[in-house]
Amino acid sequence: MDFILNLAMMAPPAEGGQGGAQQSGIFMFVWLGLMIVLFYFMLIRPQKRREKERQALLAAVKTGDRVLFAGGLLGTVANVKEKTLVIKIADGVKVEALRGAISQVLAKGEEPAEDKAP
Repeated sequence: MDFILNLAMMAPPAEGGQGGAQQSGIFMFVWLGLMIVLFYFMLIRPQKRREKERQALLAAVKTGDRVLFAGGLLGTVANVKEKTLVIKIADGVKVEALRGAISQVLAKGEEPAEDKAP
C-alpha cells in the first residue's frame, strides 16, 4: 500500500496540462482503495467478530443455564434440542423457543444488564 502511495507522490511534474489529470486519476484510485480498506476494518471485520461470538454463545447453551430473551423473558433451560430450547419460566410452565431469540446467557446470581436506550 505504501508503494502505491509513494508512486503517486513521486510522479513527474506535469508538462503542459496533461500530467495533472493523470496524477489526479492515480490519486483518486489511491483514496478509493484507502476508503475500502478503512471501511473493511471499521465496519465489516468487527461485525463478523460479533457474529462469531454470538454463534459461540448460542452453541454453548446447555440445560440449567439461565437465559434472557430478546423480548425480555427470563427463564431456565430445561431441555436443549437442535434448533429450539425448552425453557422453564415458572413452576409448571415450560415454553419452547428458538435459539436465536436468546440475547444473553446469565451466570448464577447475575442480573440482566440494563438497557441503555435513549
